[in-house]
Amino acid sequence: MRTIIHSGLVIDPANNIQKIADVVINNDKIELVGNASGISIDNEIDASGLVVCPGFVDLHTHLREPGFTKKETIQTGSLAAVAGGFTSICCMPNTNPPIDSELVVSYIKNKALEAGFCDVYPIGAITKNQEGKQLCNYLSLKDAGCVAFSDDGKPVFDPNLLYTALVYTKDIGTVFALHEEELAFSKDGVINDGKVAFELGLKGIPNISESIMIARDIEILRSVSQARLHICHVSAKESIELIKKAKKEGLNITFEVTPHHLSLTEDEVYNYNTYAKVNPPLRSKEDLDMIKNAFKQDLVDAIATDHAPHELDTKNVPIQEASFGISGLETAFGVVNTYLVKQNIISLQKAIELLTIKPAKVFGLDAGTLSEGSFANIVLLDVNKQWVVDTNEFKSKGKNTPFNNKTLVGSVEQTIYKGKIVYRR
Repeated sequence: MRTIIHSGLVIDPANNIQKIADVVINNDKIELVGNASGISIDNEIDASGLVVCPGFVDLHTHLREPGFTKKETIQTGSLAAVAGGFTSICCMPNTNPPIDSELVVSYIKNKALEAGFCDVYPIGAITKNQEGKQLCNYLSLKDAGCVAFSDDGKPVFDPNLLYTALVYTKDIGTVFALHEEELAFSKDGVINDGKVAFELGLKGIPNISESIMIARDIEILRSVSQARLHICHVSAKESIELIKKAKKEGLNITFEVTPHHLSLTEDEVYNYNTYAKVNPPLRSKEDLDMIKNAFKQDLVDAIATDHAPHELDTKNVPIQEASFGISGLETAFGVVNTYLVKQNIISLQKAIELLTIKPAKVFGLDAGTLSEGSFANIVLLDVNKQWVVDTNEFKSKGKNTPFNNKTLVGSVEQTIYKGKIVYRR
């Protein structure tokens, strides 16, 4: 069964393609990117006026299953992913039980196959039960299907434990994705430690709570050659400077930025807006400017959603009691296109690169490309279409987003997974 996607602007940064071209799908694989003249076709998709690019790759998704299915399930999270153009998502281990055994990895993989909307890659826990005491068996978890390791939601408190983990795994190609937070500074904090926290009378979370842990872990990385670190959801200007210097030194360190941290500031929390409560918090304009500058300098390795769905009961409470987190899969491209591309911070091709092949390379995933012979995981985008975010239309159970009722530019029109249309706007 052959399908042709024709008349669209094909952008595939992995192969340095940006041109009007045909994309031919043969069953579940890409057969051709180019001129399909003379090839017999069974179905066609007219992509006139649209961008055709690889399905997006998210390194940081909370699917909540097992254990927290009121917030999200693997099925609803997968549906949200393809509605946002993501055909490959990496799920964080802070489930119940955590992803610290082959049994849980197998459960997640089977549930993802059963859903069948996108590829779901488990991220294993760094420590057993995410308690920061005992290291997991990384080799067995990697063999079971884990693509990286993280205690996300918590930092690795014990520096010797992280050092030991890096030493033990430096020769097996393991990536540790770190949530950087020193609780001595952030404990009981609600929002960014800045002018809004002062005016609202809320305890703040200072930049140093993130940057001091990044500085510590860069020093640990410096002492273990061949080890790899990936820094999750970077938000502070000091953190950017530290990582920039580490990269210049040649250390094997990468980092991600979320759509909300590249677009919003602490001002979103005025009126005690719990939907803008997230960890790390939305920072100051100075931090936002530094993040945008990092994009301009091509320092950022990936845009990752940190999709953190919650039931609304945990958000419709006083801000001190509200859960941290933003539901981010379904607004990601619109935010990136509106706040980076349309503001001439980066090009559309660079934005697509940061959503496809660059994150795929960080975790070594076979994804993010339209190469001939690869799985036909494709997204069709209308980069000029304006739309108003309406959480009532979300596929995710999590309706918690500060972007609700905001106008974004750039929409996902269709998502194709292994040759089948799994989402149509």
